Amino acid sequence: MAAINPVPPLGLYVHLPWCTRKCPYCDFNSHASSDIPEAAYVDALLADLDHEIPRITGRSVDSIFIGGGTPSLFSVAAIRSLLDGIRARVDLAADCEITLEANPGSVEADRFVGYRSAGVNRLSIGVQSFDDAALKQIGRIHDARAAHRALDLAQAAGIERINVDLMYGLPGQSWQAALADVEQALGHGVSHLSHYELTIEPNTLFHRFPPERPDEDAIWRMHTRSVARVEGAGFGRYEISAYARPGAECRHNLNYWRFGDYLGIGAGAHGKLTDGVRGVVERSSKHRHPRRYLACRGAGEHEAERRRVPATELPLEFMLNGLRLLEGFSEALFEARTGLAAAAIAAPLGQAEARGLIDCRDGAIRPTARGTRFLNDLLLLFQEPALAGAKRAPIDTNGDLRVL
Repeated sequence: MAAINPVPPLGLYVHLPWCTRKCPYCDFNSHASSDIPEAAYVDALLADLDHEIPRITGRSVDSIFIGGGTPSLFSVAAIRSLLDGIRARVDLAADCEITLEANPGSVEADRFVGYRSAGVNRLSIGVQSFDDAALKQIGRIHDARAAHRALDLAQAAGIERINVDLMYGLPGQSWQAALADVEQALGHGVSHLSHYELTIEPNTLFHRFPPERPDEDAIWRMHTRSVARVEGAGFGRYEISAYARPGAECRHNLNYWRFGDYLGIGAGAHGKLTDGVRGVVERSSKHRHPRRYLACRGAGEHEAERRRVPATELPLEFMLNGLRLLEGFSEALFEARTGLAAAAIAAPLGQAEARGLIDCRDGAIRPTARGTRFLNDLLLLFQEPALAGAKRAPIDTNGDLRVL
């Protein structure tokens, strides 16, 4: 197997799986509980990390993302203990981005100040809507007043990088109401917005009892008018659902979308690591249920699965991430991240371009507006078995990938 050199940047994802109440649309690994074993879980996370460390020898961590669940249910002391334990074990980049997800219904007046002193320098706040009726329809436990208060408290705490999560296409929502949510988020002067359509996912309450949603034309109007408003406010749309002021893009998520590496610790967490010497990309996952995860005692017991990604699956794995970025990617990045020759994707790229789904210019491969809208159709072109003959890219004597 050919080496992959240089290895990609490295992030760390930490999953805190508890919520006050499970939302009816949520298919994430989250569990309702009012009794969170904070200390035991932090100990389990650090033991999990100890097992991963030999796989990242000599590498530094550029970003940490603490997601859930509802991480802001954890006390300041628990988050500080977690981050102190991570710092003691791994080398963090001097400008490491440390994000924590928070819900407006789970914050106290002094909590954001404490998170900031513990090292959190970016918050992602799950507002979803500023409309009380809409929030009730989707099962959220906070109201609009709590959402505004949470954003005010985060800014007062001195956290400059704040993302607001908003959803559209909510039951009974009009395009004017969706746009009003965007306006209110912009009014807080935040630097980042995530704006995504409510989708009905399997194994959720909404899948069993689907709510009545706006029709497709109304949802498309919500999307296009919101995009125009956000871009008009100086935000760049850099990913299908992500918008940022210049320089405020989420580094952790960008690393995902550029097919970078990341460790995953916590119940149900996933990871991706590149063994550059062997030319191997591995995926891993941890036991999903918190009780099973907490019961692990020995080295490596937290791990549910670890597998090598076959070369024939790498093109689709890469495209699942890279084609979400509006800037697209270069053939050189594809080769550097997968170790495959660009010729491996020449045929599906040609089909995608002929169908108006991508644009290949100036050394970049970008999804068109049509390709972004019909991303699933675009991704289907990169599935097996069409790519079964993919071959590794050659390496020159200096270890640099040759661009073919």
